[in-house]
Amino acid sequence: MRLFVALDLEEEIRDRIENFINEVRELATDARWVNPESLHVTLKFIGEKPDSMVKQIENTLASIQGSPIELRLWKTGFFPTAKSVRVFWVGIETSAGLAELAKNVEHELARIGIPEENRPFSPHLTLARAGAGSGAPSRKKGDKMNRRFARLQEKLAASPAPDFGSMTAREFFLYRSQLSPKGSRYTKIARFELSSPGE
Repeated sequence: MRLFVALDLEEEIRDRIENFINEVRELATDARWVNPESLHVTLKFIGEKPDSMVKQIENTLASIQGSPIELRLWKTGFFPTAKSVRVFWVGIETSAGLAELAKNVEHELARIGIPEENRPFSPHLTLARAGAGSGAPSRKKGDKMNRRFARLQEKLAASPAPDFGSMTAREFFLYRSQLSPKGSRYTKIARFELSSPGE
């Protein structure tokens, strides 16, 4: 089973991002655009694990304590560089709580044999990819100049930074990812609450 840990988005923010995608999609027609229903803030990509391990992962995640996290989703950018674009993304402005939660998820899952990431946590929402490559922010072997997003980049440079709104994340989830010719389908397997002290 292919698994990851993530925060979900509030519907209002998802709707605003969907409207934005619909407005700009025609400026990068050969990019692979995400389905707005599948947008989420990834805390940890676990990868392929046997079904027998899912309960152990759930129990481990249930032990993690955390407070609600304020997020603002705004601005856009490109990974790894503006000239060698692999990913078009929406930025996330947040308190230290998000990185702390991601670190705790990494640390606790490492206790049950799931390796920790060796790259720094970089919160963002992927909106489109320039092909089938990785969504990782750092440079990869094979990254090369491309103009798939040139028209979109021109439009964004001449417009104010889009602001999709703010939300409070009060829970995070373990998701299952199922790959298909139509793209990935994500299903929530388990929910974990983020509660303020004293709640």
